[in-house]
Amino acid sequence: MAFKEYGDYDGVGLAELVRSKQVTAAELLDEAIARTDALDPKLNAIVVRHDDHARKQIEAGLPDGPFKGVPFVLKDLDLLAGTRTTFGASLYKDFVAPHTGTLASRFVAAGLTIFGKSASPEFGLMPTTESRLHGPTRNPWNLDHSSGGSSGGAAAAVAARILPVAHASDGGGSIRIPASACGVFGLKPTRARNPIGPDRGEGWGGFACGHVVSISVRDSAVMLDALNGPEPTSPYVAPPPERPFAQEVGRDPGRLRIAFTDVSTYGDAIDPEIAAAVRDTAKLLEGLGHHVEQRAPKLPADPAEVIAAIVACNTGLSVRLAEQAAGRPMTDQDFEVLTLASAANARRASGVDYCGAQLLAYQISRSLADFFQGVDVFLSPTLCLQPLKIGELDTMARDLSGISPLLRRYIPGTSLFNMSGQPAMSVPLAWSRSGLPMGMMFAGRFGDEATLLRLASQLEQAQPWKTRRPPNCA
Repeated sequence: MAFKEYGDYDGVGLAELVRSKQVTAAELLDEAIARTDALDPKLNAIVVRHDDHARKQIEAGLPDGPFKGVPFVLKDLDLLAGTRTTFGASLYKDFVAPHTGTLASRFVAAGLTIFGKSASPEFGLMPTTESRLHGPTRNPWNLDHSSGGSSGGAAAAVAARILPVAHASDGGGSIRIPASACGVFGLKPTRARNPIGPDRGEGWGGFACGHVVSISVRDSAVMLDALNGPEPTSPYVAPPPERPFAQEVGRDPGRLRIAFTDVSTYGDAIDPEIAAAVRDTAKLLEGLGHHVEQRAPKLPADPAEVIAAIVACNTGLSVRLAEQAAGRPMTDQDFEVLTLASAANARRASGVDYCGAQLLAYQISRSLADFFQGVDVFLSPTLCLQPLKIGELDTMARDLSGISPLLRRYIPGTSLFNMSGQPAMSVPLAWSRSGLPMGMMFAGRFGDEATLLRLASQLEQAQPWKTRRPPNCA
């Protein structure tokens, strides 16, 4: 690895080096490839490689976007014409994308050189990244632990400084969960802020969206400027921002009204180190001049049951489409046991059941909207347990009965803001005694990424995380 300072720069910083001709896009790509070759045998974060595609991008001339020349990977759920996308599934191990998705097109227009795909669990279903097809993605802070999911490959690659920023997506916490587990910044935008077409309509009933995980708040904000806005197939659009998101970074957030909780969504006690970290974060916020009080929203329905129903029906559709294309039933040679079980649950459900789940999601959304009438930001733990060990969530187990109770303890609160469509972010503000990151989740009002970005920028200055490096890092 020739460019030792590469890991000190965020994506915007690397693009500035390219723009000022201090380094070339080809040199940055070579550095990212060298770091991947050196670190990925341990991490298993980048599971599809197409280095030549990135080199051809450079040779053809890169668009003059804000990330011109910055190396990048897509999550292995999105399409880039002529490259392999597996969706983490054995059935699709050789699938080559026939076209490019809208989000990926905007990444290309931003000037990024895309040399591979980051690991995802099968269809992005789990909060850990351990697909049968590709194997487990390991946490750079401790290789025995999961990097989170479903954007676990992206978060591991960024934490290890293979990349400063990487594509991620979030249908129930899949940006924030791995951001917390790997100690990087992850913002889930407002519903319909970023495009998801043309192959998806809403994505898990409007729960899912795409963005990035990053080293810096600045990269996330600048990327949001590059990505946001409707596409011809958008069923609805997010409220337009008052100013470019990049201009929110460093802007004074004012004195915010911040509510917090150090227990789970269900009122249960959580990992004591994580609970203490939430309380410490509340004190930090008070010290920064914010009004902080301990209270949480009361929910009219069980979010775990709601998301399970919505995800099962969408998984059932994916399996049915695969069966129609193959002309035969899918087996556990094609998909993992969990995927097939989820699809079977969907077949037993009715259209009335699906509509009922969506109604409960709307009721949860309305209760959250009421709660946010009195607060600007809500602080809670991103994860309520330390990052899981590899193998704790087994999607090939014949007995899957232990998965739902574990998820209820591990990630009880992330899906709330997928249901409501509100922006939410995981900020790397604490580390456990064992050295694992503990992300803090902040949610804002619908359409108000601006407040979150201002607050994140303030926290980044007050308690910097960029210089913290995991042991398995370039």
